[in-house]
Amino acid sequence: MAETLVEIHVPLVAASGLSDGDYQFPWIEDIEDFLVDLEERGEVEVYDDGEEWEDVYIFFISGADEAALLAVASRVAKLRSVPPGAFAVVTDVEADEYGQGRRVALASL
Repeated sequence: MAETLVEIHVPLVAASGLSDGDYQFPWIEDIEDFLVDLEERGEVEVYDDGEEWEDVYIFFISGADEAALLAVASRVAKLRSVPPGAFAVVTDVEADEYGQGRRVALASL
């Protein structure tokens, strides 16, 4: 059986209140920092670099059971800078494409 992977899909929405020339998606770095911190503490593994795909930015986490990975995904969705509408996809490391698996609404966790 393949290792569980959770994709965290965040709508690719520019942050509000930015000045001209500012990076439009500073929340990507906030999420990356948050996940790296959790990885350093041994809670999850950042499986791969984040990826822009269609109208979302996807973060990949593994290294724990499904419940723990979904709890982390829910924490990501609740970060102050993260745009609303984030969701998770429960899949495995052998999936051929993004978004293949069971979709989980993070607001309900």
